Amino acid sequence: MNLIVSGTGALGLETCRLLAARGDPIRALVRATSNPDKTVELKGLGAELATGDLKDPASLMAACKGVGTVISTATSVHSHETGDSIDTVDRQGQLALVEAAEAAGVKHFVLISFPPVDIEFPLQSAKRAVEDRLRRSRMSYTILQPTCFMEVWLSPALGFDPANGKATIYGPGINKTSWISYRDVARCAVAALNNPRAVNATIELGGPDALSPLEVVRAAEEAMGKPVVVQHVPEEVLRSQHAAATDLLQKSFAGLMLYYAAGDVIDMTEARRALSVERLTSVREYLQGSVAAATP
Repeated sequence: MNLIVSGTGALGLETCRLLAARGDPIRALVRATSNPDKTVELKGLGAELATGDLKDPASLMAACKGVGTVISTATSVHSHETGDSIDTVDRQGQLALVEAAEAAGVKHFVLISFPPVDIEFPLQSAKRAVEDRLRRSRMSYTILQPTCFMEVWLSPALGFDPANGKATIYGPGINKTSWISYRDVARCAVAALNNPRAVNATIELGGPDALSPLEVVRAAEEAMGKPVVVQHVPEEVLRSQHAAATDLLQKSFAGLMLYYAAGDVIDMTEARRALSVERLTSVREYLQGSVAAATP
């Protein structure tokens, strides 16, 4: 049995779809307040639903019972649930999940994290604490560290809106990043299961091409067939926000934006060797899909 934590999130739900396509047994950890359309889809995939919460250790023990593998895609970053925070979910909740999985005799734990960043912020501290605890557990583990999700960073939610002719760029926009699709991260998580090359491995993940934000804007202009007005958020502004923030989430967002500004080119040699993942979604393919979705 495979337990997918945060089964109704975009990454968790995609992971469940891939497992279902393979015919693998699925148990999805969902909340009582989870989106009903997504829980219906999970049931349609044949998933067993376990109602619980990372803030409720007893529910985690019940969810882990009889499970061989855990894939945790959970984070509080996009959550609007009362009581969710980087401390309660990304740190304490994930640590409680590792404890519960270990106590239940889970054999393999796959954690979705992100690559090390050269500036400290609460989300990174939480991720590293969970990674360290997982490495000290009795379970085998795979830690996947994908770079920036294109569906998040190259979306209107964060100011990238070429359909409306505008794009916000954090920092100078000249440093390249290996943007990755969350769908490819899900493929990598599934590829890690029952895979001896992924055992006790920490694997950085990136997409097939490294582009600077300004290069992405140019690609978006080509895809849209119209110009895009760029607005920069200077790096010194981001550093000031990071230094001044007292809220854990605000400080973490500033830290992640500085990570975006610095860029991160991922060498996928190890990932391809370990996970046998070949074709990955390019930024241009993502942009073409976004154009199609935005066209009436």
